[in-house]
Amino acid sequence: MTITIIAAIKVKEGKMEEAIELLKEIVPKIKASEPGCLEYIPHTVKGSKEKDTILFYEKYADDKALKEHMANLGKNMAKLGPLLVPGMDMKTCFEIL
Repeated sequence: MTITIIAAIKVKEGKMEEAIELLKEIVPKIKASEPGCLEYIPHTVKGSKEKDTILFYEKYADDKALKEHMANLGKNMAKLGPLLVPGMDMKTCFEIL
């Protein structure tokens, strides 16, 4: 059963462009090193309330693939971490159809 994650992170004010450039480096590495990661797509969000938000749409082949990703998260996001406001809103979703 595939697992979908919707995660929201907040970027510190004035750091969005730097965060985007880092994600352009990080995301291809994650996709290449985690075969169970089917989708890993970061998005910026329009609107003044959400202007410093990045949403991730992530899809994993199974629970094992998600656990592998979570185990690698700290290492993969080490450069991005200092640009972020602490905390993450993460929702684990399961497809209906």
